[in-house]
Amino acid sequence: MNALSATEHVLTNARIVLSDRELLGTVLVRDGKIAAISEDQSSMPGAEDLDGDYLMPGLIELHTDNLEKHAQPRPKVTWPTSSALLAHDAQIISSGITTVLDAIAVCGTLSDDIRDHIVRESAEAITKFRADGLLRADHHLHMRCEVAHPRAVELYAPFNDHPLVRLVSLMDHTPGQRQFVDVDKLKIYYQGKHGMSDVEIDKMMDDRRDAQVVYADKHRRALVDMAAAKGHVLASHDDATLEHVRESHELGLTVSEFPTTLEAARASHASGLRTIMGGPNVVRGSSHSGNVSAGELAEAGVLDALSSDYVPSSLLHGALILHDKHGLSLPDAIATVSRNPAEMGRFDDRGEIAVGKRADLIRVKLLTDGVPVVRRVWREGERVV
Repeated sequence: MNALSATEHVLTNARIVLSDRELLGTVLVRDGKIAAISEDQSSMPGAEDLDGDYLMPGLIELHTDNLEKHAQPRPKVTWPTSSALLAHDAQIISSGITTVLDAIAVCGTLSDDIRDHIVRESAEAITKFRADGLLRADHHLHMRCEVAHPRAVELYAPFNDHPLVRLVSLMDHTPGQRQFVDVDKLKIYYQGKHGMSDVEIDKMMDDRRDAQVVYADKHRRALVDMAAAKGHVLASHDDATLEHVRESHELGLTVSEFPTTLEAARASHASGLRTIMGGPNVVRGSSHSGNVSAGELAEAGVLDALSSDYVPSSLLHGALILHDKHGLSLPDAIATVSRNPAEMGRFDDRGEIAVGKRADLIRVKLLTDGVPVVRRVWREGERVV
């Protein structure tokens, strides 16, 4: 039997999750791409026996705030950007995420928000570390634009030509609507995350309501014009009503992030917007803001993709729960964290185990309680975990 060449790698005795079925077999990787898929077991010298573990496509993450958690590990504590980015990358790749859109907030929601200070530092570090080959996941940029912020357009403008920008989302976290219809939930969130007093919370809510009236509509349209001219994918955020969805559709947006009601999710699907919900929502069984559950959207057939949002490990775990508890086949559940987000982010070279695609692969073992363990990760055929 011929030996493997230096650019070849054989993974055998694996439960391979394809786009339409599972099979026990072998994958041949050559020059960083999937060269062949077989139902046979390989005895070729150098073949790696996966001992019946799952072999899945590397996960694709369109929206994660995880870098912010490392940049500000505690309220009012900032961490060096380089160290924060490397820690974030390590957590991302060990969760099986091989392609990640780091959600960089353009404008914060507070008067003195760390997001106003780290946006450029974070983008510069990602760009430099990526170019220097220091990151194990494939990092791109998702610019989160808070449309009601007075400087939203000004702060976004330098990034419109950035080569790593893939996605631009339009946020409006004004109290009393969208994500935070229930202002009591908003108070719990901000007081827990930022340690704000009741007086500070009340002032923040008043300021943000005033700013929305002045800026939100004109900034939303200006940002769409800028991003669309560069061909960036455009997403809405926290659509709650039919009016929100109509506005998103009329503006030419193609992704609906975290719709807060089943009504909005159904309308988004009917309008051609593809929906993304949070992995933590699936794992917990509910939204931390009191909005619609992702499982309900999956059962209604209007969930396209998951995002790990603030817990990287929730991406794969959430997908498996969609299979175990919400009626999706395993290939369809894994598609919500691989093929579907690849299509939504306009990556045509990855997202599934198929001949000719990038060999971004993960080896997964399931614990008895259904929690996944990512045991190996390959990016373009090279093992990175």
